[in-house]
This record gives sequence, structure tokens and C-alpha cells, in this order.
Amino acid sequence: MSAPSSDRAAEQQRARFDSATAALDPPFALVDLDALDANAADLERRAAGKPLRVASKSVRNRTVLRRVLARPGFAGVLAYSLAEGLWLAGGEDPVSTDVVIGYPSADRTALRRLAGDESAAARLTLMIDSVDQLDLVDAVVPPSARPSLRICLDVDASLRAAGGRVHVGVRRSPVHTVEQAAALAREVVARPGFALVGLMAYEAQIAGVQDDPAGRRWRGAAVRRMQALSGRELAGRRAAVVDAVSAVAPLEFVNGGGTGSVERTSAEDAVTEVAAGSGLYSPVLFDGYRSFTARPAAFFAVPVTRLPAPGTVTVAGGGWIASGPPGSDRLPLPTYPAGLRRLPAEGVGEVQTPLRGPGAVGLHVGDRVWFRHAKAGELCEHVDVLHALSGDALVDPFPTYRGEGRSFG
Repeated sequence: MSAPSSDRAAEQQRARFDSATAALDPPFALVDLDALDANAADLERRAAGKPLRVASKSVRNRTVLRRVLARPGFAGVLAYSLAEGLWLAGGEDPVSTDVVIGYPSADRTALRRLAGDESAAARLTLMIDSVDQLDLVDAVVPPSARPSLRICLDVDASLRAAGGRVHVGVRRSPVHTVEQAAALAREVVARPGFALVGLMAYEAQIAGVQDDPAGRRWRGAAVRRMQALSGRELAGRRAAVVDAVSAVAPLEFVNGGGTGSVERTSAEDAVTEVAAGSGLYSPVLFDGYRSFTARPAAFFAVPVTRLPAPGTVTVAGGGWIASGPPGSDRLPLPTYPAGLRRLPAEGVGEVQTPLRGPGAVGLHVGDRVWFRHAKAGELCEHVDVLHALSGDALVDPFPTYRGEGRSFG
């Protein structure tokens, strides 16, 4: 009997990867540029004309960021730290001259650098959700000693029900209501040394939660109901917030969404741009969505070092575990050869990982096993370069943040 088409495709992909990287010794990471470009094009299609601001935490590679930002549908970076943003926007050849810092910063050194550089102050936008964060900036560098700093308000996009007793989403900003957003906007505008230019509301419960997880039919149905309810509530509240804040100060941009919500978020008139990043590499946590099917573009390879029992192999390392709530969905997924699974009693290890299943048949010491990481950019924290595959051949490797000697936490 011939192998199913999915098995044949997996065998072909494995052979493609193995052949192209035959001269490399694992462990190493690979980015498939054909898949990356296809994913970028699909994000543009889903955004339906709204610009996409690339989330750098999900990429962590300047070469990839430049490649994506050269596309017509992408504009600007959503950075995850101020020090990172200064690096990306600085120098004679910046990655971007439009960098929004996605999280409030308490990095006093970076704040001093920002306040001491008029060019950086014009290129970067700080995120705030309370007056305390403005106070910190003023304490580091008073308004009289710095250029005006660009400010974006972070508005809570979570779903709150039952009088606030039920909270669905992440714990981010304390600013939830229209009144709270307008009040904070007035505080920013009233203070010297700040210019209110943007607003962000990230709906993690929609953009970052699988609505069709494999083998979990009832959970998927429940998630879809929650997301439909949350989406309707947020669309109305976000529009009202934008109207209220715009009455205080004209906004240059309103950012929302993420890879899992591009269509829904871009359809809102109040939103001017959508954030996305994970959909470029398409890690395991983004496999279970109904609205899109991305192509896995980032992988890492580790070598087989033991054959402890029939139908079982052990690979070196493999324990590249993703952040978030502890669980099996945070573990890397053995992908090629197909038919490998982790041992529940051992999981993935710091120095070795046992794997079992029909995919182990035919593997020998020195062969490689290909994994996919659970989250996108965190893969780059383990390697100095992404080996870039175009077609069937490697091109020049893409240095990661780590490979360029940068670490931003």
C-alpha cells in the first residue's frame, strides 16, 4: 500500500531539509524562506489592505525583519523592549524608523538614551497605561532636558463579564473603560514633554488562543463562542475608546490584533493597523485555527545519539521549552521523520530526549530529527543563526539577536 499523501509530503520535506543541511552538525535552526514568504503573503491577504506592524518578539532576527518590512503590506515594528527598539531604529541603516514599544519600560538607561537622542525620540513610541509610567520618565529625565516623547496608550482588550468577576484574556493594562482611556489621554496631553500619538488594544483571548485545537472538539467550540462574544464587545468598546481619545488628541495610529485575529481586527473601522509576527514562522501554537493554515517555516535539528530500545531513539538536547503556562503545548514537537512522539514520563530534556513511534524505524546514530518550536521568536534565543533555505539550497545564514550579541530578556 502506498503512503498517504501527507506522509509522502513529510518524507519529501525531511529529505529536502536533510540534503540542504548535510554539511552542518546539529543542533542548529533552519528558516524555510519559501514558507516564510508564503506566510507573509497570507497575512497581507488576511489584513485586506490594512498595514501590518511586525511584532519583533516573534521574529528576533534583523534579517527576517528587513525581509518582511520590504513587502508592501508591512509597515513598522512592534518591539518588546525599549533597548531593542533603540537598536532596531538606530544607526545609519535602521531596520525601521517607526518602532512602537509594545510594553511599558522601566529601563532607566534606555530612557536616558531615548531622551538624549532627538532622532530616536522621533522614531520610537513609548507604551503607557498609567500616570506612574509618565512619572518614571520625568524622574529619569525632566521635560526641560529632553525632546517631546511619543506616547501610545495601552487599553485592556480582555472580556469582562458578570460585573467584572469573570476575566477572559491577559492581565495587561488597567485601562478598560472609555472613561479611563479618556482620562489617561488628558493626563498625557496636560503634561509637558509628551505627545499622545497612538492607541493599542491587544485581544490575546482571540489572537492567541487556538479555536480549533486538534483532538479537542468541545474546547474548540467553547473557544469560538467566547471569541465571538469577546469580538463583538471589543469592537464596540474599541470604537468608543478611539472616539473619546481622538477628541483629546489626534491619533496617528490605532493598533490591534495578532496573527490569530488578523481578519477580525482589520475589519474594524477604528483600527488602522494590525500587529502580527508569529504567523511568519508558524510555530506549533498556531496550528489550530480555522481562519487560516500557515506553513511551518522555522525548525531546529538535533542528532540521534542512542538507540535504547526497539522503536525508540534518543536525541541530544531538544528541551527548548516555550514560555507560558506549563503544559505539553509548550514543548517542541518532533516533526520529521513523521511518526515520532515524546515519552510522557520524560518529556524533552536539557541534554537528551527519548522519542518513540514508527518514525524511529530506520533511524541510526548520527541521523537528525527535526522539531518545531511551540512559540515563534523564542527559537532564536537558542541559536546564533538561522540557516536560511531557499528552494533546495542554503543561502547566507541570518544572524539572530543572540548571534549579534544582543539579549533583551
